[in-house]
Amino acid sequence: MLVFIDESGDPGFKLTKGSTPAFVVCLVAFRDQEQAKLVQASIKQAAATNKVYPEFKFSGSRDPVRDLFFETVLPFDFCVRAIVIQKEKIYSPHLRSDKEAFYSFFVKSMLKFDNGLLKDARVVIDGSGERVFKKELGSYLRRHTEKGAIKKVVFSDSRSDELVQLADMCAGAIARSYRLDRSTPDRWRKMLAPKIDDIWDFR
Repeated sequence: MLVFIDESGDPGFKLTKGSTPAFVVCLVAFRDQEQAKLVQASIKQAAATNKVYPEFKFSGSRDPVRDLFFETVLPFDFCVRAIVIQKEKIYSPHLRSDKEAFYSFFVKSMLKFDNGLLKDARVVIDGSGERVFKKELGSYLRRHTEKGAIKKVVFSDSRSDELVQLADMCAGAIARSYRLDRSTPDRWRKMLAPKIDDIWDFR
């Protein structure tokens, strides 16, 4: 099994000074590696044909580009799970003050409560962050998930990994559905709906 993880929003708590009010962590899972290869090739072809450089990224993309992306990937077999954190509901001083702890805790929570989805999974996470943090996060996730759920945790640069771009776009579509200040906020979440296995509104 292949799993790709990315987030939308930031882990900061300066909500009156630009921090996002919500944080979304999203995973995209492939049970069939051939399907993953087909999606990867299709995203690469769509980017080349439509001159999307350097990568598909939900934030900053125009609406037609978002439409194009989801129309490209929806024919393939994958599923999406996400956890949505409304920061105003987080009271832990540790999570509010330590961005790495905040990120690790919610990635772990999403993977741990996976409803039996993960089995011997190779987990690929967008490769931001310091090298020490990456190493610690990989160990942390393996310690805090069911035995046999995760085989390996690796990090990958989204610019060179179309399937991390897929996770970014899915995270962005879900996060946008919580932005009631935008017109048609659930437009891309509705497109993605056939692939969504679960969205957990953390409380």
